[in-house]
This record gives sequence, C-alpha cells and structure tokens, in this order.
Amino acid sequence: MEKQIKKVNKTAVLMILSALFFLPSANGQSETDALFVKKIYNHTLENGKCYDWLKVLSEDIGGRLAGSSEAEKAVNYTHDLMQTIGIDQVFKQECAVNKWERGEKEEVFIHFEDGTSKEIPALALGNSVGTNNTAISGELIELMSIDSLEALGREILQDKIVLFNRPMDPTKLRTFHAYGGAVDQRVYGAARAAKFGAKAVLVRSLTTLQDDNPHTGVTRYDEGGLKIPALAISTNAANEISMQLKKGKLTASVSSHAKNLGEGISYNVIGEIKGTEKPDEIILVGGHLDSWDIGGGAHDDGAGCVHALQAIASLLELGYQPKHTIRCVMFMNEENGLAGGLKYAEVSADKGEFHLAAIESDAGGFTPRGFSCDALPDKFNGLYKALTEFNPILEAYDLRLVKGGSGADINPLKPQGGLLIGFRPDSQRYFDYHHSVTDTLGAVNERELKLGAAAISSLIYLIDNYGLRTQ
Repeated sequence: MEKQIKKVNKTAVLMILSALFFLPSANGQSETDALFVKKIYNHTLENGKCYDWLKVLSEDIGGRLAGSSEAEKAVNYTHDLMQTIGIDQVFKQECAVNKWERGEKEEVFIHFEDGTSKEIPALALGNSVGTNNTAISGELIELMSIDSLEALGREILQDKIVLFNRPMDPTKLRTFHAYGGAVDQRVYGAARAAKFGAKAVLVRSLTTLQDDNPHTGVTRYDEGGLKIPALAISTNAANEISMQLKKGKLTASVSSHAKNLGEGISYNVIGEIKGTEKPDEIILVGGHLDSWDIGGGAHDDGAGCVHALQAIASLLELGYQPKHTIRCVMFMNEENGLAGGLKYAEVSADKGEFHLAAIESDAGGFTPRGFSCDALPDKFNGLYKALTEFNPILEAYDLRLVKGGSGADINPLKPQGGLLIGFRPDSQRYFDYHHSVTDTLGAVNERELKLGAAAISSLIYLIDNYGLRTQ
C-alpha cells in the first residue's frame, strides 16, 4: 500500500473504544480508521438523503428506458444533484443508445379445446418486434430449454408459439446464480426459435415468486436473422399453461405493438473529485441510470445510483479530502445494450487512464452482505489480497469479500488492470421485483438503502486512504 497501514499495539484501548462507541474491532487498522468508518455510518444513517433522491428517480420520473424522455429527465436531475452535493467537476458523456418502445398494452390469450379463452398477464421483452397491428395465433409448444429446439426440429415447430418454461432453480442460495441458470431462454430464445419456424415465443418470468406479474428484460436477435415477437408471461400463467398442456392441446394468440426506433443519443453523467496525492489513479463508484419502462426502477438500478451519490456526499460532508481521484458515474443503457459502460471504457482507454478500483452497485437496495471482486487473472490475487487487509473493519459491519464477478458497466474497464468490485446486498427478494411493475419505492427499505451507501462509502475511504499495493 502507498502508506503502510498503521499498526498500533493498543488492543485493550480499542476494545474499550469499541464498547463505548460501538466501534468495530480494528486488528490491522488504526483506531482512526475505525472511528472514521463509524462516522460514515452514523452520518449516513442520520443525515443521508439517498431515499429522497430515489423517490425522485423512481416515483417522480419513473421508468427510465434509454432514449426516453424519462431517461433525459434522470440525466438532468442527477447532473444537477451532483453539483449541489459539492462534486468538483460534473459533466455529461454522450453515448449512442438503441431506442425501443413498448407501445400499447400487450395481449396474450390462451385458447382451450372446449372453445373457451383466457387472457394472461404478459409484457413484451426489450428489443422485441411487434405483431404488425394484428394477432399472431398458433399451437403452444412447451420447452424447458432452448437446446430442445433442435431436438424437435422445424417439422414440429413450424408456425408454433413456443413457451420457454424453465424456472429459476429454487435450491440456489444466491438468487443471481439461479437467474444465470435460466436467463438464456429470455435473451436468446426468440432468435433460436425463429430458425425452426416458430411464429412467436413466450418466456416464463425470471423470478422465484409465484404471482401474476410478468417480468420483462432484454431479448437479442441474430444480425440479419428472422425476428419474431417475444413476450414474458407471469409465473402463475406459465404454471397454469403447463398443467393444461398435460390435459390436451392449447393454442395462443399474441398481440404486441412493440417497435425499435433506431439509434438515439443519451448520456452518462460523471462527477469527479481530483485526488490530492494521486490524481491519475481513479476510484470509480456508480450504478446505471436507465431502467425498464414499467415500474419505477427503484431497486434496478435507482438504488445503485443513489448509493453512489450518497457514498460521495457522505465523504464530502465529513470533510474528507481524497488522495486518489474519485469518480461518480451514472451509466446509461445497461438494460438494453450497455452503451454507457462501453462508451465510458472506450473514452477512458483513449485517454490512457487507470482505474485503481471501480465499484458498481446493481443488485438492489437490500441489506448489505459485502462485495465481490474481479480483475485480470494475473492481477487478481495481489489486488484481492490487498483488499482483504480491510477485513477487520468490514467484517464488523457484516460485510464480506468474495471472489468472482463485479458489474456489467465496469467490466469493460478490466483491461486497465485495476480491481473491479460489485456491491452485494442480500439477494433473496431481488427477483421478486426485478424488471417488473412492482419495482417501486415502496419495495425499498430506507434503512437498508442507507446501510448500503455507508458500506460503499467506507470501502472507498479505505481504498483511497491506503491504495491497493500488490507487493
């Protein structure tokens, strides 16, 4: 580390201080660090404004799909907010985004052999094409994986509507792992099914919750390939269809007004505080400003944005002067193309910048559990070991460091050789709200949100104060 962590043989004194002031044990760090981290937590919990800022993003502005008027409002709001909290330099960074519009309400009906029909809750997936002002009808075929398409072949799938109905694995302790095991059918299902003559696809919502709320998300088509409509349906509807298919054939009719509008211009919002000792080494903290157009994008990723803003605000309000340059970045278009993260990394590489560490919050505003880390293979062990020297303080706040994964927006910075860090809150309820109409301010607990901001702010302080020396 740039300056050795002060090791003071005052264990008894620290234990007394811990008891009196609720300080963490500080084996390996000085009592000064323990006291300052406690100040960060106290200040954030007592005076933090992140919940108020989230209300503006989630409720007053609402769903912020890249290229929309709501996204533009969010850009302007966070730009002005960064200036009010005292960040030295605030600017917008232009990026080209793909614009997509949901249009009027989607309609999906299931038709039974007795002639009756039932409408089921559905949402067009992001980037999906519509049905050209008509309804597409076809026999329903249920599949549990996209690999099953090839086994059935065009002879069976021609002119059918495919339901991809693989649920998230409920046995996975970390729900993000369950999500990763099921998300391929949403992202690639339509493109793959089109190759075998399917007319449209329905996809089981990616949530462990059994309810009537469909969850949207991005789908991707092959360049030059046939594009067919793709819609998410609720888990309850998917379960009912599966049950009914065991009794006989079903047909479905699908109507969607979704359309792609081509390329548009939007912006990352960047705030920078120049370091006093190492201004050429950057510590980044951020989240993605865009969200899907339904709900309010409160957990995904309004929480991450206000985490980053509050983390910086708390340090400034406590009078902390960073040694490294600190950047707060609101990335645009993570949900539907990653344009903001890619553009930021491109500009940074062109300038020859070096990000010592980049911290992303994109896992919701729930109770903090710790941080996950990633880096180039030849850099990771040294950087991770350096970070674990902060464990005595972090563990006292129930924060743990784990290997593997960071964040989609900061991942393009990996070639620079710094440490990439993902904020990891409790994941059990995240996919109850993810990409759905229920992702609103009411789903976010104010105290949990502030605890997340304090955790991130504390990690920024520790990295800034000591660096990440790998030798």
